[in-house]
Amino acid sequence: MRKRLNTFITLALASLIAFACQRETEQNLEDLSMQEQHKVVVYQVFTRLFGNTNSTNKAWGTIEENGVGKFNDFTDKALEEIKNFGVSHIWYTGVPHHAVIRDYTAYGISLDDPDVVKGRAGSPYAVKDYYQVNPDLAEDPSKRMEEFEALIGRTHKHGMKVIIDIVPNHVARKYEGKNNPNGVSDFGADDDTSVEYKKHNNFYYIPGKDFHVPDPLDGYKPLGGEDNPLADGEFEESPAKWTGNGSREAQPNFHDWYETVKVNYGVKPDGSKDFPALPEDYADKDYRAHHEFWKDKDVPSSWKKFRDIALFWTKKGVDGFRFDMAEMVPVEFWSYMNSAIKTENPEAFLLAEIYNPKAYRDYIHLGKMDYLYDKVELYDTLKNIMQGKGSTDNLIPIQSGLSDINKNMLHFLENHDEQRIASPEFAGNAEKGKPAAVVSATIDAGPMMIYFGQEVGEPGAEDAGFGKPSRTSIFDYIGVPHHQRWVNEGKFDGGKLSPKEKELREFYKNLLNFTLYSPALSGEYTEIHSYNRQNTEWYNDRVFSFARWGNGQRLIIISNFDAEDSFGFELQLPKDLISKWALRDGEYPLEERLYGNANPTLIVENRTARVRVDLKPLESWILELI
Repeated sequence: MRKRLNTFITLALASLIAFACQRETEQNLEDLSMQEQHKVVVYQVFTRLFGNTNSTNKAWGTIEENGVGKFNDFTDKALEEIKNFGVSHIWYTGVPHHAVIRDYTAYGISLDDPDVVKGRAGSPYAVKDYYQVNPDLAEDPSKRMEEFEALIGRTHKHGMKVIIDIVPNHVARKYEGKNNPNGVSDFGADDDTSVEYKKHNNFYYIPGKDFHVPDPLDGYKPLGGEDNPLADGEFEESPAKWTGNGSREAQPNFHDWYETVKVNYGVKPDGSKDFPALPEDYADKDYRAHHEFWKDKDVPSSWKKFRDIALFWTKKGVDGFRFDMAEMVPVEFWSYMNSAIKTENPEAFLLAEIYNPKAYRDYIHLGKMDYLYDKVELYDTLKNIMQGKGSTDNLIPIQSGLSDINKNMLHFLENHDEQRIASPEFAGNAEKGKPAAVVSATIDAGPMMIYFGQEVGEPGAEDAGFGKPSRTSIFDYIGVPHHQRWVNEGKFDGGKLSPKEKELREFYKNLLNFTLYSPALSGEYTEIHSYNRQNTEWYNDRVFSFARWGNGQRLIIISNFDAEDSFGFELQLPKDLISKWALRDGEYPLEERLYGNANPTLIVENRTARVRVDLKPLESWILELI
């Protein structure tokens, strides 16, 4: 009896301690939420996958077999948890109505042809109707717009902003704008199809030739070979149009973006431009001047159509856009488009997917983008380091080269296009993303983005049909197993996560909340890695360190990218940093802000400064000078 009583008391105490810790965490988050946000944190969710709790995961499975997430799955509880995770903006991926292999004819939607749709659920980047939302995402497809408007309202109620995609470079092969506002003609409705190019045509044509479906790869069959009356290897399009990625063949290659057609922005087939150029000094002018510049200019029809689309969604309460393949569209259009958006909403969040570093500054200064993907420099370099192929020394020239625009660079380790960190094709271990996440989130003032499931180690291992493992499929109906364990049948409490998955999510939660509210992260930066490589014993190129400061906060950040070895050394601060921080001889207590389990001391004497650092494998310290 006494043994049972002792056991009961022990369990009760444990519960009380756990409850107290939970309340302390909640109080800390509540205290943080009252602070001023200094950085942007974006949470990208693939909307049709987020709330899906079905775990069948059959290749090429239907909605009935594999399930699908809905707008309504983003409940108050789900949004509260996302907000508390340390998020300022949610990017709802796949909202505009795109081609999908499902019968919605009862709602006035035409059937889509599997021969020109990738997957069963379809690519979100083959938009079929820009003035409506994906019917798959609604409980009642006839009220799908109302359901999305309600989601916008709920997201705002929880203190976050809404981002959706706009894909100006291309549209679905079978675009049908059945919900256009009065006076808005459909894409291509007024085109002269007898010529390859005209300024006000919306598409490019191949006169005298009909479109032919690409020859499939060996073994490929639409819908996995399922019988479908439209899956006959044919699609009627006469004359053929240029394909989305620029292919000018009437029969594009299977690896082309054959499900889409390229939009004409007044760039002639020879590459010359059929619209006014921006004066060079407009790189230094604000959006108001850009908006004024375009008022009396004759711009191509497609420019006006996409401007109107963006303003339609802005009026719905959408706070910003992620622009797909922005560099495939002329920068002058972005000046026209973004200045119109900013005129309606000066706080709009404008993000460009772009992979050409030589064009970065044009798209920021002339195109009036707020943010660009930092993929080919920071992401690619971090990926090499995480895979054991690269040196942290390579991070230094990246930040130096982007020093004038690093506040405009959005950092990420996963998104819908990239391999999951935990996949064997990337790192094979979600833990290896920890040091890279710390560096990405804290190295400059640019935003940090997390892709749903990243925080619980989702490996993207499912064979969904058209999509291949290592990336969570954007083409088919599928479940996301690790993420589903956090969803926990709609409780959104992580109840089915393993202890390791919970620990990983807690790491990201601490990091992102610190990132949002740390004043130093919108301030100054200097790398201290080079100085320590030259002067500190045991410090090597599997470690990276830098300092951030501003608005009364001073930080030393150091990460260990090695998955096997711990590193201990006396980290040193360069003399110029000692001067900038006005450090006098003495001992300065430091508080570790990420894990909270280290409180080393910075010792300053005779114009030198050192702190003992002992990093476990894949561990990072964010040290704040108290």
